[in-house]
Amino acid sequence: MRLGRVASPDGVAFVSIEGDGGDSVAKEIAEHPFGTPTFTGRSWPLADVRLLAPILASKVICIGKNYAAHAAEMGGPAPADPVIFMKPSTSIVGPNASIILPPSSSQVDYEGELAIVIGRPCKDVPAARANDVILGYTVANDVTARDQQRHDGQWTRAKGYDSFCPLGPWIETQLDPSDLEIVTELDGEVRQRSRTSLLLHDIPKLIEWVTTVMTLLPGDVILTGTPEGVGPMTAGQNVSVTVSGIGTLTNPVAAKR
Repeated sequence: MRLGRVASPDGVAFVSIEGDGGDSVAKEIAEHPFGTPTFTGRSWPLADVRLLAPILASKVICIGKNYAAHAAEMGGPAPADPVIFMKPSTSIVGPNASIILPPSSSQVDYEGELAIVIGRPCKDVPAARANDVILGYTVANDVTARDQQRHDGQWTRAKGYDSFCPLGPWIETQLDPSDLEIVTELDGEVRQRSRTSLLLHDIPKLIEWVTTVMTLLPGDVILTGTPEGVGPMTAGQNVSVTVSGIGTLTNPVAAKR
């Protein structure tokens, strides 16, 4: 099932997206998408609604340097254990929403990633049971003010600006994430291309690692790390991240007004 969140003529709603291309239909889900969704009976052609970020997370947990080639391009060794940091929920935006460049930064980079969406409250989840707590997967862009990341020595400011966590276009609930292609394009030019099979710490291990630290709630998001090829964006450009089996997340880049 493809789960999304839309702004329709009747308001904001969680939906199940059925069909492909121009024939896609958004069917309204009653209340929330967790567990076994029930439907209101209302639906809209997908072309007639606006896709929003597919989930409202209480927190976004990110994994740093989880591809060896990216760790190398950042100038350091690959970490033996997962390195976790967080982005605030206010950094989340949806498809086609602008990434706003803060005037205090001279280099804002794209980082295309696969994202995990949690489906139920969980703590201390063993890797063997990780799939039991996953709702599905979506596409993410872990936008980073690279100059501020280097200056601060920790990552909260550089990763935490409003609009620095695009998510979408929807959540795919039936997906094997073990070997998906990730491609990031800037104005149509490929800048990142890799596969999730190259993750240093796989998804079950990440779930286990994070849940030993904190309780995860339904809708929480884990960004699994970006491959090599990160680089800067400038106002007026468009950045697209595609994960095979899910779809493409596109966002324009704009200067703060």
